[in-house]
Amino acid sequence: MTPRSQHSADVVIAGAGIIGASVAYWLTRIEPATSVLLVERDRSFARASSALSASSIRQQFSSPINIRMSRFGLDFLREIGIEVVEKGYLYLGKAAPLRAQNAVQRANGADVALLPPAELSARFPWLNVDGIELGSLGISGEGWFDGPALHAELLRRAREQGARLIDGEATGFERDANGRVGAVLLADGSRIACRHAVNAAGPWARALAAAAGIELPVRARRRTVFVLSCPHSLANCPLLIDPTGFWFRPEGRHFIAGTTPVPDLDDLPLEPNLAEFDEALWARMAHRVPAFAALRVERAWAGYYEMNLFDANAIIGAHPAAPNLWFANGFSGHGMQQAPAAGRGVAEAILHGRYETLDLAPLGFQRLLDARPMTEANVIG
Repeated sequence: MTPRSQHSADVVIAGAGIIGASVAYWLTRIEPATSVLLVERDRSFARASSALSASSIRQQFSSPINIRMSRFGLDFLREIGIEVVEKGYLYLGKAAPLRAQNAVQRANGADVALLPPAELSARFPWLNVDGIELGSLGISGEGWFDGPALHAELLRRAREQGARLIDGEATGFERDANGRVGAVLLADGSRIACRHAVNAAGPWARALAAAAGIELPVRARRRTVFVLSCPHSLANCPLLIDPTGFWFRPEGRHFIAGTTPVPDLDDLPLEPNLAEFDEALWARMAHRVPAFAALRVERAWAGYYEMNLFDANAIIGAHPAAPNLWFANGFSGHGMQQAPAAGRGVAEAILHGRYETLDLAPLGFQRLLDARPMTEANVIG
């Protein structure tokens, strides 16, 4: 192993948000002798997706690998004692795709029930089921949790296990004739020698990949989350995803909600678009839940999705042109729930040269190089 000096480490991780913290945690948990250095440009994490996420977890994906990653994440949350409010996700829509997805979900261990309109009305009397053929409800193992607490715990445990955290911004790499990274370069002109480097830069991962000559189809896409009050309560309210594209869920005495903006532009200022509620949300929400006619915006925040424009799935693993430069990017809104599995997978690949717990190979770069997207039907926002 390399010496534990400030200027070298076995593994240098660019970004100490939820993904970087998870990689560092698993590296030092699996092999405590590994020297790990996290490089973070803003230790307040004020603009990090980790701090600005709605922090929800589900098993209702259409791809087996996404289901398995989120099930791993659920088990990990329970293991470390972070409570999941298991009120479920409720997808509303057409019967045929929901039935097809349900077969995949149940085959991969998800506890999901299909509810026709009459059962939806009986279970959720506040819901308008006009135009709805079927609902898909997570009975257990789905809900929401304290995302910042998960991030803080992963980072704390990683540091207790020996990972170091320094201030700095990774901007490039030193590479040899075979493309291997020998050092990570920082904005202040310093360098950190390493055996492996990890791009965990979240919404800013594309620029760091470009510094290695690698095209990463990841963009920072702003999402506004509205905190809403309503004089009426909704009994047993899950996280609901409407077929028109908006979502909402309870948050204490309030609700939070959001939708995909149109147009959906890159790198917008990280400020909430308050007009979005009146222009794109309120009428649709009030149609689906008549009590929401009385909604009031209490406040709002904005965070970035690190959106993978290729197929909206994570990109995990090394690039063939840079065999010791590892990527864990483009989670497209799934990063909080998939971080434990992604971090473990990257750590296993670095330490053992293979995936051992979950086979994350389907999420590798090869699908991009082959122009073979891994379609995921259930991308929210």
